[in-house]
Amino acid sequence: MVDHSPNERHRQISDGWIRAGIFGVSDGLVTNTSFLLGFAGASPGHNVVRLAGVATLIAGGFSMASGEWLSMRATKELLEYEIGVERQSLKDDPENERRELSDMFKARGIDDELAERLSVDLMRDPELALQTHVREEMGVDPSATGSPWAAAGSSLATFSIGAFIPLVPWLWSATGNEVWWSVAFAAAGSAGVGGAIGMFTRRGVTKWALRQVMVTGMAALVTFGVGRLVGTH
Repeated sequence: MVDHSPNERHRQISDGWIRAGIFGVSDGLVTNTSFLLGFAGASPGHNVVRLAGVATLIAGGFSMASGEWLSMRATKELLEYEIGVERQSLKDDPENERRELSDMFKARGIDDELAERLSVDLMRDPELALQTHVREEMGVDPSATGSPWAAAGSSLATFSIGAFIPLVPWLWSATGNEVWWSVAFAAAGSAGVGGAIGMFTRRGVTKWALRQVMVTGMAALVTFGVGRLVGTH
């Protein structure tokens, strides 16, 4: 059972940067851990593995950011277009739009008389009527379509952070134990990222930490095995 206090405060989670940030750090960690161990499995030499890790961090970060920007920009423009169509409909045929509101309220189980009265009251405020139509018909809040730039920046930064974690041993060590250090850093980073997601979602820190470690480990094991199998020949 979830307890709700009279003065409860809800976190703003509809902005695109939150989703992009969580996905970015997790993806950066899994991607570069897998990439580094895949290269290391082929035994091409320390410098080659390090270069591959740096290249993956840079290319992956900008790829994530540009993809996130394009995706959110397209989604935002599509929503803005549809909202514009709805706004024009409210101007051109307000009575039909009022009946739509009334029908939507009735479909939700509101008494017919009350539904009619609500629709009339809402139509007195064109902006409120528009917001209600958009929420009911499209399932989105017209005032919270997200920021493409915030999502892109969040994705770039968090992917880079995640990708940097398993790369650290390859930057400061050349003893031959970089693979094991990279695995240790990746495991610790995965547990931290998973635990943070579990804390944020209130779904269990330990469960999410183990889940993230398992996903990262499976991906790294497969790519290391493929690298070992294929080799540098």
